Amino acid sequence: MEIELNQLVAHLAGSLFRVKGVYRYAIAPGQTGKQKSAPYPGFIFPVSGRAQYQFNGTPYLAYLGNVLHGGANMYMDKRVIGKNRWEFISVLYEVVEEPEDLRLSDTHFELEVGQNIRLPELLFRLWDVYNKPGALPAFQVEVLFRRILEEVIFLCQNRTSNGARILFENAADFIHGHYMEPINIQDLAGRNGVNTNRLFYVFQKYAGMGPADYLIGYRLNRAKELLVTTDLPVGEIAESVGYADALYFSRVFKKRFGVSPSMIRE
Repeated sequence: MEIELNQLVAHLAGSLFRVKGVYRYAIAPGQTGKQKSAPYPGFIFPVSGRAQYQFNGTPYLAYLGNVLHGGANMYMDKRVIGKNRWEFISVLYEVVEEPEDLRLSDTHFELEVGQNIRLPELLFRLWDVYNKPGALPAFQVEVLFRRILEEVIFLCQNRTSNGARILFENAADFIHGHYMEPINIQDLAGRNGVNTNRLFYVFQKYAGMGPADYLIGYRLNRAKELLVTTDLPVGEIAESVGYADALYFSRVFKKRFGVSPSMIRE
């Protein structure tokens, strides 16, 4: 079945739930299975391979970049397809309280998130922490699960009709908060679940330049501001905006503004 993303977000925001299980599975190619799903709803996060699922007769294709949600006590068919083994992480959760507009325990759907670097990192960390004893790991499990849901929603938004604008704003916000750190454009694209071509397109559309030029411009404008408003040495300013080499910084600065950093200060 299809679910509207904004409805799901609003529903999750008004719901109380707790993690009941985090499991990692690897299944050989060609294997099939018919069973009742767990007594709790849950998400299936693909790690590698592909599998065909059915929840109460509705088919879904699970693969890296497509997250599935199954309800509680549903008839579930599963078939591993292709020549690679099917690996996934399953997260079961109990709904303690939720709005009346939707019952997650009775709902199955898919969320297209695309391939992303951060989501697998969060999932493997969740699986690792879940298997540790103690109150602190139990608390961390609940926090991590909500961070994973946030990441999934964020990635889904990037792929909607309004996704180009949202993608630009999210990537630009990351640059604004991390411009002083090394930023690789390919990693920035992966963080947002898109390829570099898609990232370049949205920056060209909304900023009139590619993401690399946007990053350079933001760094140099910040450096220009510091040159005018502080007495910090040029080398310290260069380092504070992400340039370890002060000479290289000066060359880039002069190319952008037509004058050297010291002349701007004067």
